[in-house]
Amino acid sequence: MKIILIGIQGAGKSTQGNLLSEKLKVPYLSTGHIFREMAKEHTPNGRYIKEVMNAGYLIPDEKTLEIVSEYLTRPEYEKGYILDGFPRTIVQVEAFKNGIDYVIYLKVSDKEALWRLSDRTGENREDDTLVAIRKRIDLFHRFTEPVLDYYHKKGILIEVDGEKPIEEIHKEIMEKIQSKSEGTTVK
Repeated sequence: MKIILIGIQGAGKSTQGNLLSEKLKVPYLSTGHIFREMAKEHTPNGRYIKEVMNAGYLIPDEKTLEIVSEYLTRPEYEKGYILDGFPRTIVQVEAFKNGIDYVIYLKVSDKEALWRLSDRTGENREDDTLVAIRKRIDLFHRFTEPVLDYYHKKGILIEVDGEKPIEEIHKEIMEKIQSKSEGTTVK
């Protein structure tokens, strides 16, 4: 099973991704985690990714496609995956031909996302400055909302209220995946 998780920063993608990974027995892969690991490398590529992320910008489409495509060729992703943080633009969607089964949109308000992110004490992520977070939220609305429309038209988008308790969100996702796989609709 191949699932994409979409939502603004702070929507709970990694929480739900890990829960789904455990439940569905497919690996969870976060592009944010990949990029943060690469940003630690003392290489030209690592420094470039670090600068882009710390400024709150998205890694360019071509670079993102190259990195994600390379990761997904690894044997652990052969039978499926839960992918968080990709695709984020229509260019990425159109270039990424990988037989996605479901796209889960964890919908949270900007206010809720900012509140959650301000509560991330102790993580000390360089890319979590208020300026960078606000920039990424703005970029989400400009570039990623059209991605949601694209997947909605394909009939594989599952929208979930990401402001509910974690367990309720997970239960709703599982119910909607089940109903889509059976061809029924759960509201």
